[in-house]
Amino acid sequence: MARQKKPALILSFAKTTDAMAVEKFCMTNNLPGRLIPVPREITAGCGLSWRAAPQDEELLTAELSKAGLAWSGLYHLEL
Repeated sequence: MARQKKPALILSFAKTTDAMAVEKFCMTNNLPGRLIPVPREITAGCGLSWRAAPQDEELLTAELSKAGLAWSGLYHLEL
C-alpha cells in the first residue's frame, strides 16, 4: 500500500553549515520541523533541507529571520 502524501513546507540551504545552524536553533527553541535530505523534486545546494508543516511557515521564517539564519529556497510540496 502506498504511503499517503502530505503537504510539506521545505526550506533548502546553500551550505551544510546553514542547515546545521537552523537545526540547532529550532531544537533549542522548540520550533517545529526536522532536518531531511533534499527531496528529489528540488535541485538545491547542500543536500539537506528543513521539513515542517505548511501552517508553520510564518512562525519559522519569522524566527529564523530574527535570528539572522539563512535559507536559500522555500517550497510547498506533497511528500
